[in-house]
Amino acid sequence: MTATLRHQPGSNRAPVRGKPVPRGASRLVAKEPLSLRVSLPKTNFSWLKHLTWPFLLLALGYGTYELSLRALPYADQPIARISVEGDLSYVNQQAVQERIAPYASASFFSVDLLTMRRELESMPWIASAQVRRVWPDQLVVRLEEQLPIARWGDEALLNNQGEAFAPLELANYPHLPQLYGPKRAQQQVMQQYQVLSQMLRPMGFSVARLELRERGSWFLSTGQGIELLLGRDHLVEKMRRFTAIYDKALKEQQTNIARIDLRYANGLAVAWREPVAPTAAPTAVVQ
Repeated sequence: MTATLRHQPGSNRAPVRGKPVPRGASRLVAKEPLSLRVSLPKTNFSWLKHLTWPFLLLALGYGTYELSLRALPYADQPIARISVEGDLSYVNQQAVQERIAPYASASFFSVDLLTMRRELESMPWIASAQVRRVWPDQLVVRLEEQLPIARWGDEALLNNQGEAFAPLELANYPHLPQLYGPKRAQQQVMQQYQVLSQMLRPMGFSVARLELRERGSWFLSTGQGIELLLGRDHLVEKMRRFTAIYDKALKEQQTNIARIDLRYANGLAVAWREPVAPTAAPTAVVQ
């Protein structure tokens, strides 16, 4: 048998290699330009959340307010008891009761605690007051009393903070030391009193009077009747010098000492009540 090969027109082209020839019917569609594409905006509901929360909070607040108004008449009971606490030695209990009596007619929530506290603190012997509510119908008052340390001049007392207060019965405290000075120097005089009294205590002395004079000099009188002239400054150094010299040379003559002048740089001068010896001068300097 003889085979004859026939070539179709155009069949002499070489086959194209690469992409496979698609089978079946196919249609080429032209791509749309980007400029012609139209996209619809997406709806954003986040603004609705920001708008809803304030309305919810407003509704909650209004509901709470209305509920409190309706419940207040049942919760706001008249004051049934006022308790007073504190370690009180000088405060007049009857005077305290008179000050707080007007507040007993108020109700639990309407009572003015701030005014009540100020009213109590205006009393001379009360240093501070605390007032608090105790559910459902009680008040608790906590009082802190003044602690008198010394007399300030002839018209007031000084507490442990160096603050002056003026009770009516000043004549009842003659045993307290008496301090003097300008009004602006109350705390300074109190601090100096505390330092000097601690230094004198080991020697058996107490401070009966301490005075800061107009020119800034200090004068001290002990409970044993000895006057000390201290000058303006270096009071601690002068007291240390006095302590050393007193133990060595003056202790045996304590009852005969009237005044000691410590305003010297390296010593002191002693004024005697009576001459120690026939040849002794009224004043001696010890170095």
